[in-house]
Amino acid sequence: MLSVVGLAFAGVALNAATVTFARDIAPIVFEHCASCHRPGQAAPFSLLTYDDVRRRAHLIAAMTKSRSMPPWKPEPGYGEFAGERRLSDRQVELIQQWVELGTPEGDANDLPPAPRWAGDWQLGKPDLIVSMPEPYLLGSDGPDVFRTFVIPIEMPTGRYVKGLEFHPGVPRAVHHANVKIDRTRSSRRLDDDDPGPGFEGGGGRGALFPDGHFLGWTPGQAPHMLDDTAWRLEAGSDLVVEVHMMPTGKPERVQVRVGLFFTDEPPLRVPYMVRLGRQSIDIPAGTRDYSVTDSYVLPVDVEVLSVQPHAHNLAREMKGFARLPDGTTTPLIYIRDWDFRWQDVYRFRRPISLPRGTTLTMQYTYDNTADNIRNPNRPPKRVTFGQTTASEMGDLWLQLAARTSSDRAALDVDYAPKMLQEDIAGDEKALEINPNAARLHADLAFCYLAAGRTADAIVQLEDAVRLEPSSAHAQYDLGTTLLKEKRLDDAAEHFNRAIRLKPDFSEAYNNRGAVQVLQGRTDEAIASYTEAVRLNTANVEARDNLASALATRASLLAQRDRIDEAIAHYRRALQLNADLPAALVDLAWILATSERHDVRAPDEAVRLAEHAAQMTKQQDALVLDTLAVAYFSANRLDRAISTAQAALDLASTTGRDDLAADIRRRLESFKRERR
Repeated sequence: MLSVVGLAFAGVALNAATVTFARDIAPIVFEHCASCHRPGQAAPFSLLTYDDVRRRAHLIAAMTKSRSMPPWKPEPGYGEFAGERRLSDRQVELIQQWVELGTPEGDANDLPPAPRWAGDWQLGKPDLIVSMPEPYLLGSDGPDVFRTFVIPIEMPTGRYVKGLEFHPGVPRAVHHANVKIDRTRSSRRLDDDDPGPGFEGGGGRGALFPDGHFLGWTPGQAPHMLDDTAWRLEAGSDLVVEVHMMPTGKPERVQVRVGLFFTDEPPLRVPYMVRLGRQSIDIPAGTRDYSVTDSYVLPVDVEVLSVQPHAHNLAREMKGFARLPDGTTTPLIYIRDWDFRWQDVYRFRRPISLPRGTTLTMQYTYDNTADNIRNPNRPPKRVTFGQTTASEMGDLWLQLAARTSSDRAALDVDYAPKMLQEDIAGDEKALEINPNAARLHADLAFCYLAAGRTADAIVQLEDAVRLEPSSAHAQYDLGTTLLKEKRLDDAAEHFNRAIRLKPDFSEAYNNRGAVQVLQGRTDEAIASYTEAVRLNTANVEARDNLASALATRASLLAQRDRIDEAIAHYRRALQLNADLPAALVDLAWILATSERHDVRAPDEAVRLAEHAAQMTKQQDALVLDTLAVAYFSANRLDRAISTAQAALDLASTTGRDDLAADIRRRLESFKRERR
């Protein structure tokens, strides 16, 4: 009996004695640790050689045994995720045995090849590389910094993006980043109002994940190309990068870069983002088990592609699951010990199919006691909802894919009001606590506008102006809302104030021009639009508005027989916007019917009128009438007659009797000419 037991223990010792760095430990370290623990990356030391690992063997053993490293928060059995960094129990035990044995190196022939990484860009050379316009100087010490940077994207046309790769610039100083797209320039305005590079807090209200995609970076996260879900990047958009930075002990110049990879293939499906959570969070000091729950019933069949839980320092436990109509439950994610420092986006290895009627649910628990080692407040104090880490959040984002585009549209119609009401509740709660925050008033105002509560929105925007009267953007936002309500004099006053505060404010000039058009002050509107375009040649709305105003002015000039001036205005309008039907038709009419030989240009009239007909899909009787006259002027009699007949039929069926009578007279004259 003793000999048998002795042999058993000898077997254990023999197995342990075979654990070496070369054969057993190096494969673990190379696969799970080296992507961060290498020169130039976020980790504080390298783990690429035996000596690197041996010097920190006891630390590695302790960190892997506690599951602190590699950082991977989801518990096993609650969703299978791509790129999982969790070590198996066997791998953890091998590390413990290796350290207990004195960290033997082993046979060099057993050592796997050292990991190699692609050059500067893991996905290859990007089609476009953009970077922060200037670096941000991060101090050597102090608290973590959360700041948002706006990176303009210079592209002549929109493109589909199949891949994005993020370079933090100084990896050891950047903890994580979210990348969003702002097509509204709302984030750029916040940047303008902050004297330094970027601005504090998250992106503006227009900064969104594009087309249902999570974009971001955490240490060790590998970029990947999208298969069939490329997202659209429109010309004139801004890249908005929300960065969590950590002092390193010395000043750092942080200047992130982003590589974009384009494709000409449109997506076969467009994901949709659903957010579960509450923005009315209010956690009393000393509360150990504060709970946040939310749910949403799916109106269509979907697949869940990925999830992203988010909270700050007080969150402890996170659960996300789906309860199917048959009563069964599918886990989506479970984090037993949340750590804000190691948040991530988790992509499922295989999408999870959920039928219509499934209830998506999140349940988060928070600990606001002194026992929570991550509680930044000593002693604990009341914490409410907010974007900064001094506040708290509780979101579970889910990336869903509907089966069809119509299903996606139905999902949006059903879900969007829920998200809007939660945003309103959050902003209202935040203003109860901080009523003098101008940005909160503005954010709430735009939520009210989206909900159709215009009067309430104006009150909030007036408060924002009262709190920050020197903010050109606050003046502009109020003016824009008043313009929509046709309060023209009040709107003009706020646009004028915005321009005085910010003389290069192209959008304010544009909207002042809109007021002047409605007031019948066309010449002044042209001046405002012209200045808007001069200040920003990429302001497409201002260019189009200037073109329309010029066309309006040209029409007035033509009515006064100031033909040369009218033609000049029409031509300038069409240079700005070649697809302006009114200008095309009016200029074509002048060129086709003028009695002046130096003005008459039948062929050009035909080209202009044909383009107008194409723009209106042959469904505007006035346009077709003009085209018929242009054909007649160019001696294309058959085309003139057939086009005039089509114009007459259309005018008659649409109740435009006076126009029909004019067309009928012209048609008869065309026919007489042919006889």
